[in-house]
Amino acid sequence: MNGDTERDCMACGLIAGTEPLPGGTVLTTDRWVVEHCVGPLGLGTLVVKPIRHVVHVADLAAEETGELGPLLQRVSAAVTTTMNPEQVYVCLWSHAGAVPGHIHFVVQPALKDDLDRHSAYGPALQMAMFDAGIVPDGAAVEEVCARLRKALAAQ
Repeated sequence: MNGDTERDCMACGLIAGTEPLPGGTVLTTDRWVVEHCVGPLGLGTLVVKPIRHVVHVADLAAEETGELGPLLQRVSAAVTTTMNPEQVYVCLWSHAGAVPGHIHFVVQPALKDDLDRHSAYGPALQMAMFDAGIVPDGAAVEEVCARLRKALAAQ
């Protein structure tokens, strides 16, 4: 990596293995990596991010954008099969401490229990989950990542 931004990037650290990643890498393509979310967005929430440090969608290479749509559909299908949610949210996140950071698409199962627990849906559900600050148990993340890998391999 070159430059302080990349060196200090948590997303790059997760890819490089210098940051702890419960569940490990779920899937790697030529240009993208899929990991379980390390934050409080619930069990089965995956992050799809470019392997290379990219801060803006506009800066993605044609090869990266060519993989993105099919990959998001594939990951969403695996989350649907594995988690049986009411809906699967797919959204872009790219800020860390109010500074644009390594882009990543969050693929989150909107589970009935979470919707009921927080009395919220969509972005309000995500904010409520961040406010609650409950990070899934590492053993549960490991187990669900194994199931997600199988679902992705079956596609």
